[in-house]
Amino acid sequence: MNVLDKGKVYLVGAGPGDPKLITVRGLECLAASDVVVYDRLASPRLLRHLKPGTKKVYVGKLPDRHTMKQEEINQLLVDLALEGNTVTRLKGGDPTIFGRVGEEAELLRQNGIEYEIIPGITSAIAVPAYAGIPVTHRDLASSLSIITGHESPEKLDQSIYWDKVTNATGTLIFLMGVAKIGYIAGQLIKHGRNPETPVALIRWGTRVEQETLVGTLATIEQQVKEADFQPPAVIVVGEVVRQREKLKWVERRPLFGTRVLVTRSRAQASELADEIEALGGEPLEYPVIELREPEDEQIVASIQEALSAAEQYDWIMFTSTNGVDYFFEWIRKLNIDIRRFYKARIAAVGPKTASRLKDLGLQVDVLPVKFQAEGLLDDLVDKLEAGQKVLLPRGDLAREVLPRHLEARGLIPIEIDVYESVLGEGGEENVVELLENKQVHMITFTSSSTVRNLLKRLSQEGVADPVKLLEGAVIASIGPVTSATVREAGLTVHIEPGEATIAGLLHAVAAYRSQTRSQ
Repeated sequence: MNVLDKGKVYLVGAGPGDPKLITVRGLECLAASDVVVYDRLASPRLLRHLKPGTKKVYVGKLPDRHTMKQEEINQLLVDLALEGNTVTRLKGGDPTIFGRVGEEAELLRQNGIEYEIIPGITSAIAVPAYAGIPVTHRDLASSLSIITGHESPEKLDQSIYWDKVTNATGTLIFLMGVAKIGYIAGQLIKHGRNPETPVALIRWGTRVEQETLVGTLATIEQQVKEADFQPPAVIVVGEVVRQREKLKWVERRPLFGTRVLVTRSRAQASELADEIEALGGEPLEYPVIELREPEDEQIVASIQEALSAAEQYDWIMFTSTNGVDYFFEWIRKLNIDIRRFYKARIAAVGPKTASRLKDLGLQVDVLPVKFQAEGLLDDLVDKLEAGQKVLLPRGDLAREVLPRHLEARGLIPIEIDVYESVLGEGGEENVVELLENKQVHMITFTSSSTVRNLLKRLSQEGVADPVKLLEGAVIASIGPVTSATVREAGLTVHIEPGEATIAGLLHAVAAYRSQTRSQ
């Protein structure tokens, strides 16, 4: 085979778990891949950066089979590259620190396959940092050792010179050593470490499940047993552990330890997801609605007819940012001069909608205090006159409250469905599994359609009773209309902000978590 016909393999360190800790080069490799080979220590959220059509091969442990053997993974990389693929081998942490990258690279070299080793942030330093423990400190430790603990006591004794390692550096970092913590602590005491030396175990560091257990060499084995503290965890031994009480920061974030299901459309989910991350939570994107322009000829014709009569309208009322965006998309598509709407006054529901209009150079004449259709009607009561024509650019699932009340007051509402909502696809792949394991702590609903469509999608995924599956998760609803739909579905609303906006929802979510954490 000609070398030009062969693919290339990127051996990429994904970092310790937080998907934002991957390097820029690592993301570039993911985006360029035809195939990605990954395991459980690499965040599945990183797979969102793959181009459409990228093949995903999971080589970690699944309920129905054991982890793929390292030799099999090595050969898999070779086979995929020989097929001409650009392959990313995504590994947790740094691939050169107990990541067996040398074995993978050696076989690639033997087969004449080009490869790159992309370093990652190792859990040995990142996980302690997320627990508020710097692995070195000017006054406490000027050196550190990184040691594997994932061996039997006999192998540990063969690979670790306890008499030299024990006091060689101020800080000792053991990776994968939870099951051997008693033996490790005993060996360190035996070879000269003070039994009162502080020890910290940080489980699933940098992830939403992060948990820290602090003790001493003398007490830590019993503490691990009592707490049923399970792997994977990073073990830190040394005086730097005492810094934790002063420096811990992740646990102080409002949504620490909270995995939040985001059901908004893909186009809108990133905004909410970013805010959840900023508050310390982990967003789980599962778009259950997708917005698109209608394709039905009759609907398109009605949009064209309504917009062609631009000079007739006394009001244009926008009830969402989506309505604004799609309205102007149709204006551009139909080549309609916006100045033809010179007669119309503009009303908007919600500050986000008003802000989007302002970005487009349009000032809102009426912005209600209550951010829903009823609030808009209350604020317009002394401004509306019978016979006025009102253009309502909305979605196909919009409520009939506004046009019905306008008609009752003698106005002429012209409704156009500038966009339509369909059942969304894609998003995180393991949502049902996380829900079944009660690992989704909160679900956000930003419209009635997100409620109905989540239940539909779960049914399509084979869930017999979607409502029962969602029980146990805290449900945050953006406002009373959405909350009514939640309750009609048989679910409980735990959070509803006083202001029906994304900002209001986030404030209410943070306040709820703060209150429940203090109880």
